[in-house]
Amino acid sequence: MASLHLLILSLLLLSTVVPPSHGAEPTGKPPNTLPEECQNSSGGPCHSKARSLKLKLIAIAAILVTSMAGVTLPILSRVVPALQPDKKLFVLVKAFASGVILATGYMHVLPDSFDCLTSKCLPENPWRKFPFTTFIAMLSAVATLMVDSYAMSWYKKYGSSVQGNKNLNPQVLKISELGIVVHSVVIGLSMGASDNLCTIRPLVAALCFHQFFEGMGLGGCILQAEYETKMKAIMVFFFSATTPFGIALGIGLSNVYRENSPTALIVVGVLDAVSAGLLNYMALVDLLASDFMGKKLQDDMKLQAISYAAVFLGAGGMSVMAIWA
Repeated sequence: MASLHLLILSLLLLSTVVPPSHGAEPTGKPPNTLPEECQNSSGGPCHSKARSLKLKLIAIAAILVTSMAGVTLPILSRVVPALQPDKKLFVLVKAFASGVILATGYMHVLPDSFDCLTSKCLPENPWRKFPFTTFIAMLSAVATLMVDSYAMSWYKKYGSSVQGNKNLNPQVLKISELGIVVHSVVIGLSMGASDNLCTIRPLVAALCFHQFFEGMGLGGCILQAEYETKMKAIMVFFFSATTPFGIALGIGLSNVYRENSPTALIVVGVLDAVSAGLLNYMALVDLLASDFMGKKLQDDMKLQAISYAAVFLGAGGMSVMAIWA
């Protein structure tokens, strides 16, 4: 719910501060004319609203199923003893999923933000004069550290209703769920608003892979925090439904949404930069550093080496997916 509030607040704030396109330096063109590539022409063999709508409906169902499968697999590990948190297989699965989340931030979200905020469809000043993407991602990471720090202080002072496994502090889920959900809504919105068949086809397969393994990382966090069944169900629902919701929202806005308009580029670019900061901090600090500096891996050098291989495998696989998504 916090992530949706953040999304809505960001859209409202940015809509009031976005500079108009005619604020750019004189280029000899009429002030309200965008470059040709910013017109979002719907011609060509790759563009078809009717056929793209069918693909997007298929995408909603496929991504919903794979998201639920990924996030629930670790949670249902009690049925499969080998996947329980104290088993070596779970450590390896979590290391793999952490690598996926890390690559998601660096290889998918951050480049998308760069593409948006340095687009030729935005005024050169200030958008191509200053690296807004890395600046926003840096502030997001520091803000995440503040939330993490204060949440931990509160947790230690007042206790928690969370019982059992204390290897993972509950605030990791104020962080991982937030970053993942914001990004999921954004990428779903982008797909839903597009009618480009050549883009949507590979995106369906790529996002199914993306959501499945990202869900495994989040599911591992939920399992280790050992929330009550109701809270687990809520978190599973929000993760599974956000990308399909974004696609549905994009379909609804497709008649008024122009993906290369200055407002859309800035809103999506800023949200992606914020999401990248969240995901990168969470993957490096709360997941990888916490596990690899913890007792279990420090006491077992062989397991530690295999876990590093799992991290590189997850990050490498997700990096390759950046070719298509």
